[in-house]
Amino acid sequence: MAEQEASGLQVLLHTLQSTSDRESILAILQVLGDLLSVGTDRRIHYMISKGGSEALLQTLVDTARTSSPDYGILLPLFRLLVKVGLRDKKFGQKALELEALDVTLTLARKNLSHSQNLLHCLWALRVFASRVTTGAILGINGALELLFKVITPYTRKHTRIIRAAAEVLAALLKSKSNSRRAVNRGYVTSLLRLHQDWHSHDTVNTYVQIRQALLLCLKHIATIRSGREAFLSCQGMEILFSTTQNHLDDKSMEPIISVVLQILRQCYPKSLLPLLTASSAYAFRIPGSITSEPPRVLTEEDFEDDGDEEVDRDSDSEDVKEEDNDLETDMNKLSSKPGLDRPEEELKQYEAMCLELSYSFEELESTLEEDLNFEGTQRANHHHIPAAASPKQHGLNKDQSCWGLEREDTVQTSLLSMVKMGRSTVHLASKKTPAMKTYPKVPCSRLGIDSSGNEIPDIQAVLKEDVWDIDAISCRRMSASLANSTMPTESVEVIDKVLQTHPKDIPFHDPHLYMAKSRRTRSVPDFKMMAFPDLWGHHPPPSAQSMLERKCGVQRIKIFEDVRRLIQPSDVINKVVFSLDEPGPLQDTSAPHCLRFFSKFESGNLRKAIQVREFEYDLLLNADVNSPQHQQWFYFKVSGMRAAVPYCFNVINCEKLNSQFNYGMQPTMYSVKEALLGRSTWVRTGCEICYYKNHYCRSAAATGGASGKCYYTLTFAVTFPHSEDVCYLAYHYPYTYTALMTHLDILEKSINPKQVYFRQDVLCQTLGGNPCPLVTITAMPESNSTDHLEQFRQRPYQVITARVHPGESNASWVMKGALEFLVSSDPVARLLRENFIFKIIPMLNPDGVINGNHRCSLRGEDLNRQWLLPSAHLQPTIYHAKGLLYYLSSIGRSPVVFCDFHGHSQKKNVFFYGCSIKETLWQAGCPVSTSTVLEDVSYRILPKILDKLAPAFTMGSCSFLVEKSRASTARVVVWREMGVSRSYTMESSYCGCNQGPYKGLQFGTRELEEMGAMFCLGLLILELKSVSCSHQLLTRAATLLNVEEEALDHHLQRCSSSSSSSSNNIATELDDEPPCLEEIDYNTDSSLGQEGSLFELDRQIRECAFNKEEGEEDEGAGQEEKPSQSPELHGKSRASNHWTSSCDSTSPSSETHIVRARTKSRPM
Repeated sequence: MAEQEASGLQVLLHTLQSTSDRESILAILQVLGDLLSVGTDRRIHYMISKGGSEALLQTLVDTARTSSPDYGILLPLFRLLVKVGLRDKKFGQKALELEALDVTLTLARKNLSHSQNLLHCLWALRVFASRVTTGAILGINGALELLFKVITPYTRKHTRIIRAAAEVLAALLKSKSNSRRAVNRGYVTSLLRLHQDWHSHDTVNTYVQIRQALLLCLKHIATIRSGREAFLSCQGMEILFSTTQNHLDDKSMEPIISVVLQILRQCYPKSLLPLLTASSAYAFRIPGSITSEPPRVLTEEDFEDDGDEEVDRDSDSEDVKEEDNDLETDMNKLSSKPGLDRPEEELKQYEAMCLELSYSFEELESTLEEDLNFEGTQRANHHHIPAAASPKQHGLNKDQSCWGLEREDTVQTSLLSMVKMGRSTVHLASKKTPAMKTYPKVPCSRLGIDSSGNEIPDIQAVLKEDVWDIDAISCRRMSASLANSTMPTESVEVIDKVLQTHPKDIPFHDPHLYMAKSRRTRSVPDFKMMAFPDLWGHHPPPSAQSMLERKCGVQRIKIFEDVRRLIQPSDVINKVVFSLDEPGPLQDTSAPHCLRFFSKFESGNLRKAIQVREFEYDLLLNADVNSPQHQQWFYFKVSGMRAAVPYCFNVINCEKLNSQFNYGMQPTMYSVKEALLGRSTWVRTGCEICYYKNHYCRSAAATGGASGKCYYTLTFAVTFPHSEDVCYLAYHYPYTYTALMTHLDILEKSINPKQVYFRQDVLCQTLGGNPCPLVTITAMPESNSTDHLEQFRQRPYQVITARVHPGESNASWVMKGALEFLVSSDPVARLLRENFIFKIIPMLNPDGVINGNHRCSLRGEDLNRQWLLPSAHLQPTIYHAKGLLYYLSSIGRSPVVFCDFHGHSQKKNVFFYGCSIKETLWQAGCPVSTSTVLEDVSYRILPKILDKLAPAFTMGSCSFLVEKSRASTARVVVWREMGVSRSYTMESSYCGCNQGPYKGLQFGTRELEEMGAMFCLGLLILELKSVSCSHQLLTRAATLLNVEEEALDHHLQRCSSSSSSSSNNIATELDDEPPCLEEIDYNTDSSLGQEGSLFELDRQIRECAFNKEEGEEDEGAGQEEKPSQSPELHGKSRASNHWTSSCDSTSPSSETHIVRARTKSRPM
């Protein structure tokens, strides 16, 4: 029975093609039309699978080729063709093979004076043109000329036909051959005139769709070089700019404004960056290497056009997911363990970095006592360990408050207590803080008060140029003794006087020690200055700042401003005020209202500053040393500002495709005047923030040979808190190499050497001649007895690294929190030290950090892509970090956890990347057999724990896939070669959180440091949950929690089971950020998408079918906008009812039949 019902449709279609009887054809068309007018697209696809498209097209050709075509048949036939053709991916090819394209064009030419017939022909052409290949053939056969006969200047008549013709033309111009044809025949000028005419007459925006379609035509033509040239020669930029300026806030003009923006961006003349070279302003000669070629001067040859070649791919072509293609599916590469990349005897050198395994207690004690003798350097606040989130700051009660209080006997302050309470809660007031940090108004004279209540000398007098030179505020790199400085005596005295007011509550910081350490730091440019914030120190703000709410329309405003600068350049100053490429000073310090810039200090990055207007500056970042790319990190000084005036900064050579700056992130600012008033804090600042693609082309050298790629602009406005202040602006909270070395020294002096084993070693010397520190932290043995020494030496290892990418300064703040916690008197820290040995490399790329790189080493290479075969001479830090891990593995002491701390610029929250064979194969669609693939699933436990503990962490963003492109990263190499199943990358957002207690807040340094402490707590919970956890450790943890051991064990099991539920939601949470509400589309595809075409053409067809009024049209306002209100057709024929029952029946047999029928039609 089911087969008979299915064959009923085939009988109808066969009869339609074979009969010449008019009444039979009309009856069949009526039945098919009734069937397809209701229900879902399933019916249409079913009909397509049964040859419906071919039957309709053949009927069209046969009917049209008669001596006197019957339009009573053709009109309903066209309506059916459009409805079916929009859903048939091969419709264009079928129409071409059956010669329906020529037939439809011929019918259109014959009906130029008959509106209804012409409208139906245009609808069919619109469907044919939706495939680029068939559109190109239509263009060859004269479709463009035909359409320009139909599209007339403004009129209130025949607007439905004009709109249909304009939409067909826009679809045809997706073909580059058609676009070239339009340019050669002067149609660009015609389209601009038509746009101007319709725009000037359509004052109430009745015919927005017609105007949009005309603009889409221009947009598609602008995808080819000759089209852009013709558009510019016709003053197209000026025309579109002027016609839209008064309508930017008009909601009804939104479709017009959107397309205009895309055209303006497409046609904006591409240009070179205003730089001498694409390479970095700093060059470093690698020892032993051949002298590198000097940086090439940028030329036009570097920027090839995007090409005019025809790429006629159908719009329905399927895009293969790059992510899946990148997944590693070779089982040999996933599961095999390669051999050593060096001679085994070389591993013996790392014994010296693991002295804890061989030293006796007496040797350790005597060595530590010797290390305690520091020659005369003044220290400050060595023993204060800051709270990650004090109750006052985050609204925590005692049991919820985080680590860091000094009292050893107060178990309530232990970080472990948060296991009881779950995630910490942020005080609601912190979410109400303004998105942009506003400084309190400060008196312009007399005394300031620091955070300790000490009076500060007259701040205005201190900061006057004749008392403290602007360079002195940047702080020359001096010796530890200020008296030995070569600076003028009066400057030294002022600096010394101001340093005496240094706030004493900045933990683990000492300006004098920082100066001493800075003198030993070696940089490529040989920096002579220190940045004031690095010297003076940073104190976290009392509460986190909210994410910036994106201003509606900010992106289009910025784009229109760029266009205005091009076509109305009269007010553009275009004066270079700072440049690393120019040897001498460029700025006239006496010039009024001109900011002064500087970046030649550690971690600084600003290559050039150009004054565009009085309060607007274009900024260019320096590429990584020995590299033509990786411009993202910035850190520079600015002075000479006026208070209460918004200054606009445009960073015009960013490279990433998107940024969290589009989603609530703000850059950071540090004010010297605020610091001297006791508020030494980096704060999030800026408004009118937007990140978008600009018109500056990237060189082929910077893109690996690819051409046509552009840079991106980060634009933001800053209102400075004080006039004539000295402020520092940065991509994120800076953390320099010198700050790390200072921090480690102070940490070492803050510990009790009888309880804490803290050792600094030098992993290796970097290419730039800087020592890469290796830190070992554990607990001292209880005594020098054999049992205690054995327990000391048998502790498992945990290995943590960070800052392989210099621009990811947030990773250093997380590491800072981990280090401070591990040496603290917190009971959890004591347990961790007593049960583990921590090997920590806090900065894997010191040279990159020092020289202001964003991603690379001094060789211009990403060190996190060098772990497969590192070189001791070219990548020494990676070579020796890997060697240390090899050594631990060779003696059977592979780490329990390896984690590399990173920062992420395009996602929020904190999350892990791990490694799993099964998850990778499953994601790639490969069959996974549990019998052949054995895998330790414990890699998921630590992220699940952190998901429960850390406010900033989310399991939903974690990924455990192994990609081919990540095969040489630390995470994958340590997992594969050392067999560490818990090998992770921990990513911390530059921005903040969109979930949990910190939802809607940007990360401050306090939250990042807290994450470092939480990571350490997670390691303890991981051990407590392990099968090998000792009864003694479980008992001590229970004592800390003040609960019974059984209760703790039950709680840990509950944590395990509850966290498993979170993993079920991973697939439903999106990894990527949602697009901006007004994200600009730079592609050549029409903004009228396929789904929009389906809906709109269906609506027009229904309206035409229900309102069969022939004759001349006189369409008033809104007639073409009004959707049809006609009721559904009734009175289906007997055949219609019969086939409807076969398609819509809910019986199992009917449903199964339909599914099988569809399945059989699919290609295998």
